[in-house]
Amino acid sequence: MERNNKSLLQMVFSTGFSDTGILILRLVIGSCFVIHGYPKIMDGPEKWAMIGGAMKNVGIDFAPAFWGFCAAASEFFGGMALIVGLLTRVAASGIAFTMLIATVMHVTHGDGFEKFSHPLELMTVGVLLILSGAGKWSLDNLVFKKLEP
Repeated sequence: MERNNKSLLQMVFSTGFSDTGILILRLVIGSCFVIHGYPKIMDGPEKWAMIGGAMKNVGIDFAPAFWGFCAAASEFFGGMALIVGLLTRVAASGIAFTMLIATVMHVTHGDGFEKFSHPLELMTVGVLLILSGAGKWSLDNLVFKKLEP
């Protein structure tokens, strides 16, 4: 029996832990989005219209309640999808777009870095998950890997 002589540094810096890292990222960020999005879903059309008003910053000034609901749904349902790793790239796309609009809103209102840095960071996490996918420890891997030829 051959003994594995990898050092701790070799193990930590190998790609063998990337799926575990993506899992941890999905669980934490997904949970935060569920908690953050739940009140927005429950507050109803008035809150949705207020949230959707941010679309004016990118030249879209119709149906603010619709856009607000889409933002709330992308946070709440997208967060749940991230947690289980189902349709991760779709969920991450909705989250990244929502955080892009939040970033643009803060920038156009003249808010400082401390206001727009958080949605900018979360948009970046969304883009990372779009690029990386859900990883090995996900329903995406379980369901869609079986569909590959």
